[in-house]
Amino acid sequence: MTTSAVSIEKETVISERPHTFLRQTDGEDNGSIRSRFQSMILEMQESVCGALEALDGAGKFKEDAWTRPGGGGGISRVLQDGAVFEKAGVNISVVYGVMPPEAYRAAKASAAGQKSGPVPFFAAGISSILHPKNPFAPTLHFNYRYFETDAPKDTPGAPRQWWFGGGTDLTPAYIFEEDIKHFHSHRSERRGLGGIFFDDLNDYDQEMLLSFATECADSVVPAYIPILEKRKDTPFNESHKAWQQLRRGRYVEFNLVLD
Repeated sequence: MTTSAVSIEKETVISERPHTFLRQTDGEDNGSIRSRFQSMILEMQESVCGALEALDGAGKFKEDAWTRPGGGGGISRVLQDGAVFEKAGVNISVVYGVMPPEAYRAAKASAAGQKSGPVPFFAAGISSILHPKNPFAPTLHFNYRYFETDAPKDTPGAPRQWWFGGGTDLTPAYIFEEDIKHFHSHRSERRGLGGIFFDDLNDYDQEMLLSFATECADSVVPAYIPILEKRKDTPFNESHKAWQQLRRGRYVEFNLVLD
C-alpha cells in the first residue's frame, strides 16, 4: 500500500525545554547549518519576545514546549490580552520526517523526475503573527525557515537538497505613509502592503544565505517596534475597531483561499 502523506511523529508536551531539539548525530556538530539555524531561531524567539514584553508592559508570554521521540520539537509562545497586544505568537520548530516523492516534487518543483523513493527531511523555522489592540497599529507576520533532505531511502549516497525561505510583511488597517515606506509591496498585490518574501533559495552558498536569513530576522524588531511606539496610544472608537476586525477577516481569507 502506498501513501502520499508526509510522515511525522506525534509530539509530546514537556515541562522543561531541552538544550537542543536536534538529533544527537546533528547536535554533535555545532558548525553545521542545521545547528546554527536552530541557534538563530532560538535567539530570535528570545529577542522578539523580550522586545514585545518590554513594549507591552503588562502582558507576558506563556510558553509550551514539545518534542518527538525520533528527534525534533518546538517552543510555542503566546501573549494574550496585554496592554498593547491583543494576541501575539512567536513559535519555533525543528522537525524530522519522511515525505513521499510526490510531496517532495510539489515542494521543490525543480526536482521533478528526481528522487524516486521516500525522502527523509529536516526542517527548522520560526513563525510569528502579532496583532496589536489599537486599529492604527499594523499587524506583523514573519517567518524564516531552512529545509534539507537526506538521500532517498532507495538511493543511498545521493546528494542532499536544501533551501532557505522566509519573509516579513506588514498588514495595516489604516495606512500611514511614513510607517510603510520601508515595507515594499510584493507583486503589487492588494492583500497587505507587502514586505520581503523568498523561497527555494539555494542559488548561493549556504553561508551567504544563512547570513542573509539571519539579517532579515534581525531586522524585525528595529523595523516594527518604532511603528508600534508611534501608534499604540492613538485614540480610536468602535468604528475603527470594527474596520480592524474586518481587515483581520480578510487576512484570514487571503491566506486560506489565495496564498
